[in-house]
Amino acid sequence: MIRMYAAIDESWKPYLQKEFNKPYFEDLVSFVKSEYKHHECFPPCDEIFNAFTHCSFQDTKVVIIGQDPYHGVGQAHGLCFSVNDGIAHPPSLVNIFKEIDQDLKIPYPKSGNLTRWANQGVLLLNATLTVRAHEAGSHQRKGWEQFTDEVIKIISNEKKDVVFLLWGGFAKKKIKLIDTEKHYVLNSGHPSPLSANRGFWFGNKHFSKTNFLLQQAGKKPIVW
Repeated sequence: MIRMYAAIDESWKPYLQKEFNKPYFEDLVSFVKSEYKHHECFPPCDEIFNAFTHCSFQDTKVVIIGQDPYHGVGQAHGLCFSVNDGIAHPPSLVNIFKEIDQDLKIPYPKSGNLTRWANQGVLLLNATLTVRAHEAGSHQRKGWEQFTDEVIKIISNEKKDVVFLLWGGFAKKKIKLIDTEKHYVLNSGHPSPLSANRGFWFGNKHFSKTNFLLQQAGKKPIVW
């Protein structure tokens, strides 16, 4: 599991190290080690912290909050809603790309790999960073949520003018961790078909709104 930490961008370590030293996180690591030893789990061990690999603390200007990694083979690689190159796009990601097309007239992409967003300062953060294969939610309530809640609080406390995109009921609850006086929060239904088909996703224009807010704050917009 040492590789798990090695990939984290150095800029995060002063903020995260204190969490790594807490008893709950030590228990979490023991659980994750056991799960990866005895079961097929995702993402691969060295990609668990990928959100913090491709998006440095200094560069973070947008935060998208997911819930669980994808639990199908080859899908998850440590960035919420993202899949590896060559993998079929899950339904939520399909609807994200459709909204971007409608909002910004950016053609639907071939690849569902969102590393290109992360490299521009979009933190693609799942609340739970690991999952057992084909068992959605299997690693929830083991400590990951405590860790990722702390990440959100650190960003809220230490930065300003970050755009938080809260999609769906689960993500919307995270607003309690965010100082809305110094950050921007955009709420919407979840991009999953269940929500999107009921009219709670399409037309939210979160991608153009995010870029407008970033430009208002003197920051470079995201090339979605």
